[in-house]
Amino acid sequence: MANLFDVYFSKSKGITVEVLNGGEGSLQVDGEPMVKLDESSRSGAAEKHVPVIEKTGTAFKVKIGSVQHPMDANHYIMWIELIVDDNRVYRQILKPGDLPEATFEVSSAKEAIASKVVARAFCNLHGLWEAEYKG
Repeated sequence: MANLFDVYFSKSKGITVEVLNGGEGSLQVDGEPMVKLDESSRSGAAEKHVPVIEKTGTAFKVKIGSVQHPMDANHYIMWIELIVDDNRVYRQILKPGDLPEATFEVSSAKEAIASKVVARAFCNLHGLWEAEYKG
């Protein structure tokens, strides 16, 4: 079963998929099952991967790691995502050479005081990392 916001990855094809509508069944690419990414599928140093979330007015700034993550062609953060109250998603796609951070201006005052804010980041080598805002 695939659930809302689950992330799946095909190592052989390099394809990443995020589930927008959960349901029964499995995700495959060319007959090969995709791997669900979660805490058990990641590796690497937490201090370079766990998102650090800072609230500034009606925006959330997300930096990846308490120690800056590398952003070279062989090792980089591919995207940063902010999920607000399990129903609003903001995403920034990154490329080598970019800073491993993103600022997300939320679209309403209600979202600025959201009860649940989660940031996720996907490292091309070490998988999916997540943190919840503790304001």
